[in-house]
Amino acid sequence: MTNQIELAIQDDYPDDFAHCYGCGRLNQDGYQFRTGWDGGKTLTMYTPKPEHTAIPGFVYGGLIASLIDCHGTGSASLALHRKNGHEPGDGAEPPRFVTASLQVDFMKPTPQDVTLRAVGVPEEIHPKKFQVHTEVYAGDTVCAKAVVTAAVMPASFTSKK
Repeated sequence: MTNQIELAIQDDYPDDFAHCYGCGRLNQDGYQFRTGWDGGKTLTMYTPKPEHTAIPGFVYGGLIASLIDCHGTGSASLALHRKNGHEPGDGAEPPRFVTASLQVDFMKPTPQDVTLRAVGVPEEIHPKKFQVHTEVYAGDTVCAKAVVTAAVMPASFTSKK
């Protein structure tokens, strides 16, 4: 496992689509989650900040849901990009996804001051949809399990009005 994501799919998103609060590299106030391959699985790592506290010593569940959400859409993008013969950093624009469904089960309280690892397995369920099965770890402890259904971003999202 790597300590950081060197080739993240979010680095290849066009500027017009790089403003997401969760994974947008151009959103300076956001989390800036980065998702890449770690062997045959996907990986997003994030160290919560003090303001992400639910109660002293534990992470707010909304942050964990956001991590899973962006990890899921990034993982789907990675999977379809690879299916199309590309990898992050090769110059090809990756497909963009939106969340169709997000199901999160919180398994254990998530401790503060620990780097979280979202580890996912993307599975194509339709030519335009992927399900990403994700586990979020704090150290060796699984704190959350989730399934994200991600759909290829509709063309209407790309038109400016």
